[in-house]
Amino acid sequence: MIKNKAKNNSGKLSFSRSLKKYWILYLMMLPGLLYFIVFKYGSMFGLITAFQEFRLTKGVLGSQFVGFEHFAKFFQSNKFSTLFINTMRLAVCNIIFFFPLPIIISLLINELKSKRYKSVIQGVIYIPHFVSWVVVASVVVELFNTQDGAITQMINKAFGTSVNILSNENTFVGLITGEQMWKEFGWGTIIFLAALAGVDTQLYEAAKIDGANRWKQTLHVTLPAMKPTIIIQLILRMGNFLNTGFEQILLALNSSNRSVGEVFDTYVYQVALQNGKISYGTAIGMFKSVVGLILVVTVNKIAKKAGEEGVY
Repeated sequence: MIKNKAKNNSGKLSFSRSLKKYWILYLMMLPGLLYFIVFKYGSMFGLITAFQEFRLTKGVLGSQFVGFEHFAKFFQSNKFSTLFINTMRLAVCNIIFFFPLPIIISLLINELKSKRYKSVIQGVIYIPHFVSWVVVASVVVELFNTQDGAITQMINKAFGTSVNILSNENTFVGLITGEQMWKEFGWGTIIFLAALAGVDTQLYEAAKIDGANRWKQTLHVTLPAMKPTIIIQLILRMGNFLNTGFEQILLALNSSNRSVGEVFDTYVYQVALQNGKISYGTAIGMFKSVVGLILVVTVNKIAKKAGEEGVY
């Protein structure tokens, strides 16, 4: 008992000394901590409304409890299948085309010998991340509009046919995926380049002695070193699998492509904020979160069974 008390006391003293010594660092951490407490954990209290017939006049505690009525109503509606297919189509394209792109670009940047070129290229490909989706949508409209869009005019002259990419159901998924890739692939390379920076150079030297060329060095040294980071990033991305980008899709939607472009995020905005069905919209959002949680747990277990380190 005395030893345990001594340990506890020493722990308290060490924390207090650490707090006094590094108080500036703790102060810098405070805004981020408050952000997560207020907007991530505190907002979870609002999930109660998914099981209520929420009324603003009665509040969360005074609204009528209806159980899983909103969930049943959503799953039985004709809208569910359409939203699910549209969201899955975009989510799968995101995983297949967007997720590998930062990895490939990181490998290519890593092969550059000049540090100056590396810095310039990294700076250039990071810039689109800081451009808002409103600006991106405006640029896309200017490039692809049917009247004087530069790319549309080039396609028309090359193939001799008139195309309407912005309002075409068949091009919507490709357009959204392309925008996502252009805007975020550079930012996604940061983590993978950091992983590459930690690769032991002696492994490359040993591979050269064994006669391995650059391709074999990448295949047998670089990629295995990146594999834990790739797997962790994939697991974390599964948590946002159904988050297809609300703002981006909302700006791209119109009457012609709504049948293939409307997803869970835009539908929640429509029913909850525009139509005032807060409980119904909360139930749909909660369904998305539960699916993301299941995917994270499942992929994490698969990774561990395969002998890799998971997120937890």
